[in-house]
Amino acid sequence: MGALLLGAYLVLVFSSGSTARAGTTVNGVEIGGLSQVEAASVVDDELTAAAPSKVRVRALDDTVNVRPEDAGIEIDAEASVAPAYGRVWNPIDLIGSFLGGRELAAVALIDKTMLMDQVGAIADSVDVPAVEPTLVVKRGRATLTPGESGKVVDREATATALTEAVLAGTTSIDAVIVKAEPSVSAQSAQEAVALAESAADNPVTVSAGTVTAVIPPKAIGRALSFTAEDGALVPELDGAILHRSIAKELRPIEVKGRDATFKIRKGKVKVVKSKVGEGVADDELATAVAGVLGLPAAERRVTVSVGTRQPELTTEQAQALGIKERISTFTQSYPYAAYRSQNIGQAAKRINGTLLRPGETFSLNDTIKERTEANGYTVGYVVGPGGVFAEDLGGGVSTSATATWTAAFYAGMERVQTVAHSIWISRYKPGLEATVAWGIFDLKFRNDLPNAVFITAGTTPTSITVSFWGTKAYDDIEAEYGDRKDIVKYDKIYDKSDTCQGQNGIDGFTITVDRVFYKDGEEVRREPITTRYKPAPDVTCGKKPKKKDKKADQNPDAAGTPSGEPVPAASGDPVAPANPPAGDGGTFSNG
Repeated sequence: MGALLLGAYLVLVFSSGSTARAGTTVNGVEIGGLSQVEAASVVDDELTAAAPSKVRVRALDDTVNVRPEDAGIEIDAEASVAPAYGRVWNPIDLIGSFLGGRELAAVALIDKTMLMDQVGAIADSVDVPAVEPTLVVKRGRATLTPGESGKVVDREATATALTEAVLAGTTSIDAVIVKAEPSVSAQSAQEAVALAESAADNPVTVSAGTVTAVIPPKAIGRALSFTAEDGALVPELDGAILHRSIAKELRPIEVKGRDATFKIRKGKVKVVKSKVGEGVADDELATAVAGVLGLPAAERRVTVSVGTRQPELTTEQAQALGIKERISTFTQSYPYAAYRSQNIGQAAKRINGTLLRPGETFSLNDTIKERTEANGYTVGYVVGPGGVFAEDLGGGVSTSATATWTAAFYAGMERVQTVAHSIWISRYKPGLEATVAWGIFDLKFRNDLPNAVFITAGTTPTSITVSFWGTKAYDDIEAEYGDRKDIVKYDKIYDKSDTCQGQNGIDGFTITVDRVFYKDGEEVRREPITTRYKPAPDVTCGKKPKKKDKKADQNPDAAGTPSGEPVPAASGDPVAPANPPAGDGGTFSNG
């Protein structure tokens, strides 16, 4: 009896595998009785024909069409039919395959890189990542901005759904959207707040050699910042700020060093060599102070060594930055006014000597600081609401913004944020000018060249010149100005207030300036920049005249221009008052 069973078993084993059992299917395609080669051919033909030419992927409010070939998805017919063939030795599987076929799922051949690139493109357009909490210490107070949840595409799950859709012949799917939470929990953020508040409450005593110095709480607060890292807000201290706060006390044990920099002599770039100093190293000081921030006031004492203070930029590093020649320069002229001379001069001093390494972003607001009296700025004219000029601190510094952006434009810097005046001021090139407003908008550009750039700035009583030095990446960069379009006529208004500043009106318009890059005599790139200017009203100081008083109505300058400013306006400038004010930026600027 056993011999008979063994014989029957062996017959079944050796009869299995050459053809698919009757009733065997791959995604509904019948392959029973076919050889493996025949079955693969049938499955390839039928499933490829049934596969969608594109799959509509719905992701939040977006819909993206994905072609299977672009996603690297195709039917792998041989792998799909393979389970139906080959010797079957397991008795249970053997009996099951002899009694009837089975349903097999189709298998895809996937180029993982292509698939994830397609899913990544969908995710990049719709992802709203979680926002980590931020903690800022200012004037001794810690301000926490809570984190926010986001919604993002689950890339692996969406890639699987897209693959299954192609295999099943489905023409549309929903991307898998999941909630994204900040990595820093609310509890962890509150712990950081407690640390920040205690850190800025008490001083730290520093012993270095024969000197004892005390870092005041205000300096600790200024030096303290937090970054999200490994699920926590991690404190960081700026050692340079800490060092400056006790620099006078450290003088007996320190020898001042010097960072390398650059000087321009007769149009040539020269490296000013660095010098190694002696004293307390910024990094060691920051690390030591950070270690006692959470301790009680009486225990906030550290000891640091006295050694070499290495320059942040050595001579060798400076020589390797590729700063060899002037790559652009721009001079912006303006009518003299005392406030302009002071404000633009202050801005130029801070811009001058800026070193921008490859990949770094320049911020004019960060560079020239807030326009306050403490920072050396005075009251001047700015563009206010509705295009009406008004007085405010820092009036005129947008002339430095225009000069800096125009020089950056011709140097090939990448635009990050440029905002034009809300109205056109005729001494500026329309569409190629910029303004700033503290805490509202900025002038930012990134150095995307392979070498660093060194920025110089200087003024005369009636002009500011900004130059970029580095290594030219292009033969030439030009500005091509389009026509003024969408003209909007200005209105006429009357102002009875004591603070009225009369001004002539100017029409609004739209203009596009193309930045054109040339290399080896050929145009290699073109970047259009479109600016929309609002109209500036014609402002007459005083009551609106009666209809019979036409003479006064026709002579708005007789009604008054700003006190102390001569009449008429500067030649070619339609905006009164004379020496038309260049705004420090207003909330109505755009571009």
